[in-house]
Amino acid sequence: MIIVITRPDFWEGETEAIVQLFDQRHIDRLHLRKPDASADKVAQLVEKLPARLYPKISVHDHYDVAEEYHLGGIHLTNRHPVAPAHWTGLLSTSCHSINELRQRRNEPFDYLSLSPIFDSISKVGYHAAFTQKEIAQAHDEGLIDQRVLALGGVTFARLAEVEAMGFGGGMILGDAWK
Repeated sequence: MIIVITRPDFWEGETEAIVQLFDQRHIDRLHLRKPDASADKVAQLVEKLPARLYPKISVHDHYDVAEEYHLGGIHLTNRHPVAPAHWTGLLSTSCHSINELRQRRNEPFDYLSLSPIFDSISKVGYHAAFTQKEIAQAHDEGLIDQRVLALGGVTFARLAEVEAMGFGGGMILGDAWK
């Protein structure tokens, strides 16, 4: 699975770039992450996108936008850790340690991310948190599987590498927008 996370800011040409990622890079999902934006600004971006993409979009925060536009998923965050009671779409969250992954695996998430796997592209000085041995051990224990996606320094060129580690795919931020 290939998921791209939006930049936190809004920028000219963003909607066209998102459509190109789906049509040319064949990404599976887009995570719409605009942590400092209002729900209205997020909704305005969604409205500019083709409705055919809505089922392939997950939103961080502003879960009301996901419901209003029938988006395909929501991503639970530390700021908003609880899904709406009647939510029936995809549900995901992020983990930043093997122990956190171990604890959250039994919760009803469709997929989880683990990060940072590699040194970050978009965050200077944000380094990989795990050794190859730790990742292999977590995979051997059944913690890393097809439901877990690699995040942090993941590029389109490294997708085969993360899949070889046992991840179900990768979440890409910096490489998608450079």
